[in-house]
Amino acid sequence: MATKPMRDQILDEATELFARQGYDGTSLNDIAAGVGIKRPSLLHHFPSKDALYGEVFEKMLSEWLERVEDAIASPGSGWERFSAVLTSGFDLFVDNPAYVRLMRREALEGGDRLGIDLVGVVTPLFDAAVDWLEGEMAAGRFRAIDARHVLITAYASLLGYVSDAPFINGLINDDALAPAALAARRSHVLDLFHRALVTESGTSTGSLTSLGS
Repeated sequence: MATKPMRDQILDEATELFARQGYDGTSLNDIAAGVGIKRPSLLHHFPSKDALYGEVFEKMLSEWLERVEDAIASPGSGWERFSAVLTSGFDLFVDNPAYVRLMRREALEGGDRLGIDLVGVVTPLFDAAVDWLEGEMAAGRFRAIDARHVLITAYASLLGYVSDAPFINGLINDDALAPAALAARRSHVLDLFHRALVTESGTSTGSLTSLGS
């Protein structure tokens, strides 16, 4: 298996350390040591800790937005497309717990350290999703409820489960991130939103199990 370019190795290590230790608790020396190089070599790739942190977050946002956009562009309408977005978001968070921890930190701090308008980056996609949901409601495929709160609730139900997994472990007396627990959570979230959104005249086809697998 080919070795990743050093720049990518640095980004991966920085992602893990920033997520685990926070920005202030992570030094460039820590990151350099994690990939087996010295600080001057790291600075050859990234001029500062701020620059490295910003690129870590841009990479994370890019992957997240790309997955969501792909799901939104998937064939179908109504429940088929909405369930694809839910599943895509859940899988991204499960596959990248470091992303989840970083999102939590920056959401609490307002993204000021990034030097970017975090809300401004996400708002166009959020607004497009709201418009699409409202269109589905107007067409009678979804119940007419507050589309913005539907999306906020979906985001919280997916990200919160992964970010709070250590706490949830105790509540369910099990590993919240074990395959069986994840499958149960995915199925529950899909069922919850299906019941909340889909009308009797909706165009939902296929089982919840197949949509969530």
